[in-house]
Amino acid sequence: MKEAGERAWLLSWDDDDEEAANRRAVAAWRRLAAAPPPGLVDAVPAARSLLVRGGERLDPGLLERLEVELGAGLPPPAAPGRCHEIAIVPGGVDLPEVLERTGLEAAAFWEAFLGCRFRVGFVGFAPGFPYLYGLPGELRLPRRSTPREAVPAGSVALAGPYAGVYPSVLPGGWNLVATTAVRLFDPGADPPALLAPGDEVLFTLGS
Repeated sequence: MKEAGERAWLLSWDDDDEEAANRRAVAAWRRLAAAPPPGLVDAVPAARSLLVRGGERLDPGLLERLEVELGAGLPPPAAPGRCHEIAIVPGGVDLPEVLERTGLEAAAFWEAFLGCRFRVGFVGFAPGFPYLYGLPGELRLPRRSTPREAVPAGSVALAGPYAGVYPSVLPGGWNLVATTAVRLFDPGADPPALLAPGDEVLFTLGS
């Protein structure tokens, strides 16, 4: 555990498999959310870590013990959160290139993609942007060499081990394969972000 600022600490895990480390981070986040210790202000999971902010009453020793406990042995199972079905329309501007680079016909690509049960590992980069684990190896492609200045809101995209959905118009270098009308971030909603770490996502074909 490292200090990450005034009354802030970073818990981290070093599993070879990033998703395994993320399961530890999400488990720690859920543990703190289920029984908030005195002085807890906020906790934010990332790929391999959990950032915790607290007041003077928060005991750093409790966080250190939590990091050690969840770092021992096999990573905890990915306990499911809410399950969201998100309807998509195939046809992102990068889809033809993605099919060429993966060597898959469109039918085979969508059979593989729609058959995935994705898990939200963390939300970041921009409010409401989910990093989704569960993409099979044959669909994994690197980020584009030249990012775009403005990716349309609702773009469904792939990069490395992740799938994601752009919640608003944003710069980005992921491979765009589909679109959705589902709104992932609404500042007036409670909570504003539709998806949370640990939630599951199933993509379905819409119209």
